[in-house]
Amino acid sequence: QVQLVESGGGLVQAGGSLKLSCAASGRTFGKNDMGWFRQAPGKEREFVAAVNWSGSSTDYADSVKGRFTISRDNAKNTVYLQMNSLKPEDTAVYYCALGWGGRFSYSDSYEYWGQGTQVTVSS
Repeated sequence: QVQLVESGGGLVQAGGSLKLSCAASGRTFGKNDMGWFRQAPGKEREFVAAVNWSGSSTDYADSVKGRFTISRDNAKNTVYLQMNSLKPEDTAVYYCALGWGGRFSYSDSYEYWGQGTQVTVSS
């Protein structure tokens, strides 16, 4: 079993920054991929960013390219999402996810999910 715990969410003004963290524990064996998804009220969950085990491959949703950066520290079993130039439309619950193989942007590629952390961007 794998546990994922997100942190770092909060309230920020438009144009501001936040850094989310997701700590993984348990049977995180193998070279896993980790991703971030988000879900705004009344909307479906959507892909935000993902990174492979070595950090050599990343992918981003078009809506966050150039503003968000995903990274990971395997020694700490932690993945990060640095979010800059935040916009009100970035307001959502952000979830991290862990999986092995599959397309980064597909939620079905991930087997484990965190409980989510709220990010609210005020205008």
